[in-house]
Amino acid sequence: MSTGENIKKARINAGLTQKELGERLGITSQSIAQWETGRRGPKYESLQKLSEALGVPVYTLMGISEERERAPIPPGFEPLPKVVSVPLVGTIACGTPILAEQNIEKRIGIPEEWHADFALTCKGDSMAPRYLDGDIVCIRQQPSVENGQIAAVLIGEEATLKRFYQDGDLVTLVPINPAYTPLVYRGSELDSISIEGRVVGFCRGE
Repeated sequence: MSTGENIKKARINAGLTQKELGERLGITSQSIAQWETGRRGPKYESLQKLSEALGVPVYTLMGISEERERAPIPPGFEPLPKVVSVPLVGTIACGTPILAEQNIEKRIGIPEEWHADFALTCKGDSMAPRYLDGDIVCIRQQPSVENGQIAAVLIGEEATLKRFYQDGDLVTLVPINPAYTPLVYRGSELDSISIEGRVVGFCRGE
């Protein structure tokens, strides 16, 4: 199959229209149509974005076999990790699940071995120096964590990262940065918070 046919197949498998895929990539549906019909080929940078948006490897879109893609690694070099696509969650819409479509800014590629379900962008420096403002933190979705683990916690409609501690009906969310005060919840206040998952990795820009 051609690259265009592979793009079309992956788009249909993802349940997306040409318009919806174009919106995710920030391009027109006409450009998607031109790629799929072979009238114009996407640049490699666009293939990488397609890979993230559709959750398939670049080599699959290009019609290259996995064996050919995984050529022997020269001595002294480490192989790149296998990448999967997860949603990057932005502002949380009031009353909606964290992974609701309206909360998702885009999809990003992360190492498959992290087994993450979604990602959040850090805001502020309450978790510095471990996680800095602008870092993308990857979360494995789970309803509970062990004491001391760093969790993504939803407080009202705002997601925050903190070390989680619970003792009976007392929950303490502890920042890493000592300049910030721990958040304490007890009794009926616990109804306003929920654990969304545990941090399993992060990405830092240059």
